[in-house]
Amino acid sequence: MKKQNENGRISEDRLSRANKRKKNNTIASILVMTGCLLVLVLVTYVAGILYSWIDSKFQDNANDLAAAAEAGSQTESAAEAVKTYTQEEVDALIAEAKQQAEDEEENKILSGIRDGLTSGTTMVETLRPYYPDELVVVSNGTFNFVPIRDDLQKNDYALENLNILEDGEVQYMQDGQVVSHKGIDVSKHQGNIDWAKVAADGVEFAFIRVGLRGYGTEGKLVEDEYFEQNIKGALQAGIKVGVYFYSQAITDAELLEEANLVLEKVKPYNIELPIVYDVEKVSGGKGRANALSVEDRTRLTALFCQTIQDAGYKPMIYHNMEMSTLMLDLGQLEQYDKWFAYYNDDLYYPYAYKVWQYTEKGAVDGINEEVDLNIWFGDF
Repeated sequence: MKKQNENGRISEDRLSRANKRKKNNTIASILVMTGCLLVLVLVTYVAGILYSWIDSKFQDNANDLAAAAEAGSQTESAAEAVKTYTQEEVDALIAEAKQQAEDEEENKILSGIRDGLTSGTTMVETLRPYYPDELVVVSNGTFNFVPIRDDLQKNDYALENLNILEDGEVQYMQDGQVVSHKGIDVSKHQGNIDWAKVAADGVEFAFIRVGLRGYGTEGKLVEDEYFEQNIKGALQAGIKVGVYFYSQAITDAELLEEANLVLEKVKPYNIELPIVYDVEKVSGGKGRANALSVEDRTRLTALFCQTIQDAGYKPMIYHNMEMSTLMLDLGQLEQYDKWFAYYNDDLYYPYAYKVWQYTEKGAVDGINEEVDLNIWFGDF
């Protein structure tokens, strides 16, 4: 009986040890499975980061894996679904994505250009929005992309402040009030002018041409035959007056001859507004001053302005887009006020100017011919 009990205890001990081994094996299996699960989670997490970092191709793979899992596909493990890429393959994928983005941007630009041109917009106007840091200027049939200079004074005119009336007249507004002044510039081409009617039509100022220098080789000085009549009529009508001279001087001596003629002609009159140096290129390549270098043209412009200023008058420079960007160095002329000719209403030009000539085809009561219209920003 004792032996039997011992055998029973032995059997119980063996059973206990077997159960312990079984329990230990179970715990080990659980730990192994947990470890595998953790590894799998870690691999999946790293793969997810890799997918979102590279580009949309990796995201597509992740989305495919998630869709397969949701559909009940259990035949492929997460580890098997992970795709690996070499550095070269990653670089190629990124380059492909970049090229695709560039192609999309190029198509967008080309579409914008096509839409602009088919709507009747000129090529230069179509191109300008795509080059915000440059001025797109046409000269001699070529397109020039001129970097906007940081060293030049800028204007602060806002497009939303422009008020364009039904007849095309332009006003500049602030706080609901007109803060610009209406003006014209005239020469013999406008013929006989009824200045009382001009004043009644709201014109507050006028620039009157004194004369010009001929375009040809001789470059003779020519006085405007309507100057005296125009300046007297404008002053009698209560219109503020400035004058201008169309220059073709190519030497300092010629320039001083022009300036002295102007000073002599304005001496009898009350000139409240500036005396203007009209510097522009003669179209068709016929102008004797067209071939001047930027340095020489800038020097002559400064000499005229300094001569006028030394005589006690206010100088001003008349110029257009081509002249200001390609034919003058405005950095040497910053101290002088500017009169800018530009026949669009987009306020594209960034630099400082006080007078804007916005059309050469204006109409004013009292003038039978087309006339240049201007606005003066702010106070005189």
